[in-house]
Amino acid sequence: MALRFIGIDPDTGQQGSPTIWVDEEKGELVLQGWKPDEELTARCAAFEAPGHLPGIPAHEAVIRIPFRMVPVLREACDVAQRAGL
Repeated sequence: MALRFIGIDPDTGQQGSPTIWVDEEKGELVLQGWKPDEELTARCAAFEAPGHLPGIPAHEAVIRIPFRMVPVLREACDVAQRAGL
């Protein structure tokens, strides 16, 4: 898997940070973020999106990314778009 590092949360130190990569082979954005608390996870799991069952499938996860990373996320989307992903 060829991961292209895009950026890391600039406000966190050496203890792990939300990070964004682009997987150019699979055509995916790869995000590392903070685990939500149980309340937020339950609220997300209860949300009913049209055409989908409520809940979070076992192969998916909810993560948190701070607003200050919007420019990094935007850059990752731009990279993916330029690459035709």
